[in-house]
Amino acid sequence: MDFEVTTGDLAKLKTECLILGVFAEAKLSGPAARVDRASGGRLSDILKRGDLGEDIGRTLMLYDLPGIRAERVLLVGCGPAKELSRASQRKAVAAAIAVADLGHPSEVLCTLPDLVPAGSDTYRATRDTLLAAAEQTYRFERTKSAPKPPKRPLSRLRLWVADKAAAKAAKRATAHGEAIAKGVALARDLGNLPGNLCTPSYLAGQAETLGQRFPKLQVEILEQETMERLGMGALLSVARGSRQPPKLILMTYRGGQSDDKPVVLVGKGLTFDAGGISIKPAEKMDEMKFDMCGGASVFGTLLASLELGLPLNLIGVVPASENLPDGAANKPGDVVTSLSGQTIEVLNTDAEGRLILCDALTYSERFDPAVVIDIATLTGACVVALGNHPSGLLSNDEGLASEVLEAGDHSGDRAWRLPLWDDYQNQLDSNFADMANVGGREAGAITAACFLARYTRKMRWAHLDIAGTAWRSGKEKGATGRPVPLLTQFLLKRAGLVD
Repeated sequence: MDFEVTTGDLAKLKTECLILGVFAEAKLSGPAARVDRASGGRLSDILKRGDLGEDIGRTLMLYDLPGIRAERVLLVGCGPAKELSRASQRKAVAAAIAVADLGHPSEVLCTLPDLVPAGSDTYRATRDTLLAAAEQTYRFERTKSAPKPPKRPLSRLRLWVADKAAAKAAKRATAHGEAIAKGVALARDLGNLPGNLCTPSYLAGQAETLGQRFPKLQVEILEQETMERLGMGALLSVARGSRQPPKLILMTYRGGQSDDKPVVLVGKGLTFDAGGISIKPAEKMDEMKFDMCGGASVFGTLLASLELGLPLNLIGVVPASENLPDGAANKPGDVVTSLSGQTIEVLNTDAEGRLILCDALTYSERFDPAVVIDIATLTGACVVALGNHPSGLLSNDEGLASEVLEAGDHSGDRAWRLPLWDDYQNQLDSNFADMANVGGREAGAITAACFLARYTRKMRWAHLDIAGTAWRSGKEKGATGRPVPLLTQFLLKRAGLVD
């Protein structure tokens, strides 16, 4: 879908569909009031009949409104004016775009960016509108034999703001939002692919394809033989149960000065996780194709950064493997040696994400990074603790943690910080190795991060546990693309392109 920013007299702007917000009790938004005056009060008369209702996201399509050049006018409920929030605005946008996308218009003019919630601004309102529209129109049909897209899918979204001063911020938001939307879509596409198609080798191929598209991106793939020579015993132990060879995917973008330290993003790339010998229950095991969504978010964030040409250095590291039961697979009680030289007793083979991440994190030391952020669908315990709304954040650096939290709040892709106290470290004690790979039922998300913290002592590091946010279950099952918006916002701020 194409995006552009528009100003001007709404009554005189030609469009296939004009989207207007209406608040509870038939209170017109600013843009709707303009159209009402131009139509001789026709909107007010229609709303008095009560057909729109009071709920956020309720819609009403109007035709042949007098005094208006728009072919259609789509009214959407936005709830009480005093309670307008970013969440309610996004809900209204999604509802309106859903109606337009399934109808006849291929182009719409949306005035909802002009409705700025309290505590927000034109930049965020515009970017939120664009991203909500992009999410609503996303479809994954690659694995269907006969895809059924809309006959006239929505192909162009024009975002209206009241004046030229607001248009400047809106245009900047549109450029940033479009890049983020592309990154989110890539992350969703990779996450939604089944494990028989999206293998470690497939992910490596996608990195090489990205490198061919963008000359500033250098791609290197470490094969199993190289990892064996380096001593990545933790990562390789997970891969032993699979016929698919593991890959360590390295993607380097140099948009900053040659001596600028890079930001390193490390994404868990478990393309399918059956749990290994500690096999998972059959119910919902299909969703373990989403266990590579951390790696997918690294791909998506790199794409957004490349589209924007961010003036910084960025390295994506994606350890990719499968975790399956086999005669050669890890067994509970096995002891493996990580790249750092530390030994690990594998008490539960289903706690494999931290095994591939610890070697990738140790490998990242060689880049002399400014900061390192790992992203992983790491623990069900994080879902129990936080649900599906925020990602879990743990960090060994107060400043970095604050940056990540701020990026989450600004982007609407929120995180919540959990403690990383040394008090939890003794849960990882082992009689037979330097540490165990699990620390018991209590504080599982925290002890998983404590495990990773033993491999990041030399770095400013943050860990995002996205087990609750990376995908949806049930009827709406599918990858979300999170936390690409958070990570891209983090990079935009570091690059000095947003306040």
